[in-house]
Amino acid sequence: MELLTIMLRTSFFYFFILLIYRIMGKREIGQLSIQDLVVSILIAEMVAISIENNEEPMIYTILPIALLVILELVSAYVALKSPKVRNIMEGKPVLIINKGKINFKEMVRQRYTLDDLLLELRSQKIKNLFDVEYAVLENNGSLSIFKYNFLKMKSENPFPLVLDGKIETSTLKYIGKDEKWLLDLINKEGYNVSEIFYCFYKNEKAYIIPKNSLI
Repeated sequence: MELLTIMLRTSFFYFFILLIYRIMGKREIGQLSIQDLVVSILIAEMVAISIENNEEPMIYTILPIALLVILELVSAYVALKSPKVRNIMEGKPVLIINKGKINFKEMVRQRYTLDDLLLELRSQKIKNLFDVEYAVLENNGSLSIFKYNFLKMKSENPFPLVLDGKIETSTLKYIGKDEKWLLDLINKEGYNVSEIFYCFYKNEKAYIIPKNSLI
């Protein structure tokens, strides 16, 4: 009887967790943020305890999981509306390699070791560090690497200047521009920074997507 109860509880929580993750709209495991990972660990621990303690009512596990889901959805909504909250909760992508040079100061701040960096480069079949124009450490810990083209000319990759009304100062520094240049450009188009959803720089030109253009 006890074995049957464990099997039934396991089956129930299997479908229950599938439903929960569908509601939360989870990304792939490799794309989970720190917040997502914490919620996943807590849910896994609570389910494991509930399956082991089969005499305890399942509602004691279902209610905390439901609370976690509500907290996750609320925090995700707040983060979507507020860039400041999003940066606090999820962090920001950081530039680890800039024009073939390693940003050791940022690596120390992110506790990202040289071994971690070299491992990522090898996994993407990059033998020479100087072949990398820039590399970005993403919020989920993955490394996005952009190589120089064959002639080592400046790439045509887009650089974000404004994200949801917030100026990306690190990008301005990378392309050799300042905030005054960006503000003048945006004002010339008849917008304020707060009205910009996305502005990016490509081929020596800035492209603006205002918030009022979104569906």
